[in-house]
Amino acid sequence: MNGMHWIADLLAAIGVVLNGIPQGIMAMGLGFAVFPTTFSFVLASAVNGAFGSVAPISFQAESLALTGNLGETTRERTSIIFGGSIIMAIIGVSGTLTKIVAVLGNSIMAGMMAGVGIMLAKIAVNMARKERTAGISSVAIAIMTYLLTKDLVWTIALSVIGSSLIAVFATHYEAELPAHVVERRFHFLKPIFNVRVVRGALNLACLNIGANISYGLITGQMTGIKPNPVNLNLLTGTQAFADMGTSLLGGAPVETIISATASAPEPVIAGIMMMLIMAVILFAGWLPKIGKYVPSASIAGFLLILGAVVIFPENAATAMQGSNSVIAALTLVVTAIVDPFAGLLTGAALKFILPLVGLGV
Repeated sequence: MNGMHWIADLLAAIGVVLNGIPQGIMAMGLGFAVFPTTFSFVLASAVNGAFGSVAPISFQAESLALTGNLGETTRERTSIIFGGSIIMAIIGVSGTLTKIVAVLGNSIMAGMMAGVGIMLAKIAVNMARKERTAGISSVAIAIMTYLLTKDLVWTIALSVIGSSLIAVFATHYEAELPAHVVERRFHFLKPIFNVRVVRGALNLACLNIGANISYGLITGQMTGIKPNPVNLNLLTGTQAFADMGTSLLGGAPVETIISATASAPEPVIAGIMMMLIMAVILFAGWLPKIGKYVPSASIAGFLLILGAVVIFPENAATAMQGSNSVIAALTLVVTAIVDPFAGLLTGAALKFILPLVGLGV
């Protein structure tokens, strides 16, 4: 029976790796080097092994899309990751993650995450407009696959593979990846500070606060273990220190994901397997070889489904249920139009200012 368990663990791990590869390719398209990101996966697998944590980390489309949107150059983007990771490290080590949620309330946090869903859908549409062949075919395949399977792993696999094949055969697509992305060497990148970097770091931290809580707890629920086995402060600290080290070497960010490894017979082992397989793929330099034939817009379909169908409806429903539904709605709209930090700030300000002026919503 134990042998069968190992096979089930390995299959779950491979499924999550296949989910992560297109997002790793998206990271390369944004100018992040993937070789240094090996460090993040090794560190997180060691921490999960030591503490028995079921929540792994991997490339996450939401944080990549946000960072790519807010930073204009690779240096700005790695600086945003570094700044965001410092904020998250303080939150993780001091154990304030759960306190933030307690203060703001679930409906405001859910409003922010629903707004992120709309942001992702918007980014997906813009991608499809820029690279029409890959983008439009990716969206079409993703919608059909999700309607038939209701499964994100199948959706990302088929839409990315299908749209890449169409792009390669229809337009003879072959990407020229920058040298620093492909190199199997470390380059120290000193962080820079400007308005865009500070704004980006605050936004990334807000997105990660929401993602760590929602994705972390969903991953915990998938194990079927009660009470929820995910230690949110440990998860936040691990992800922050992994990003901090990697970003200084120009590496890609890795964040909390909803991971199918949690439903494997041994969720901790399956999560560690997944991260070690990713580490080998990055260390061996296989990802850039695959990435040459995968257009960045091939992830547009997955982003659209993730944002509009998976993240938005569930979080919007949660946001509208509480007593703070008006504030949550404004948080949602501001996040979608401006960014997550502005959204959370709006929600927090309204929650504390309105009662002071006698306008409890």
